[in-house]
Amino acid sequence: MQKLSLVAKGRELLEKARQTSAGRAAETVYGGHEHGLRQTLVALRSGTALADHGSPGEATLHVLSGRIRLTAEPDSWEAIDGDLLFVPAKRHRVDALTDATLLLTVAVAIHP
Repeated sequence: MQKLSLVAKGRELLEKARQTSAGRAAETVYGGHEHGLRQTLVALRSGTALADHGSPGEATLHVLSGRIRLTAEPDSWEAIDGDLLFVPAKRHRVDALTDATLLLTVAVAIHP
C-alpha cells in the first residue's frame, strides 16, 4: 500500500506554479497509460487557466483548495474547497479565480 498527502503535494505544486510563467504545475499521482484510472494533481496560480481543450473521457475535478470556474459553453460552474465537478464531455476550460489545487480523475479505456 502507498500513501500520499494530497494537501502537502498540492502545496508543493502550488509553489512551483507560482514560479512558472504559465502559472501552473501538475503531477500524475496515480495511474497513467497502463491503468484504467489516472489521477493528476493540478495547481493553478490565481488568474491563470487551463485553456479550452477536449474532454479526456469520463472525468471529475475535485477542488482541494481555492476557487475555480469550469466553463463548457454556454454553461459554467464555480467550485470551492471540497467541491466535486463532473467534467462535461465537450470542450471546456478551467479558470483559477484564486490560487487553487485540483485532483483531476480520468477513467481511460485500456486496449490490450
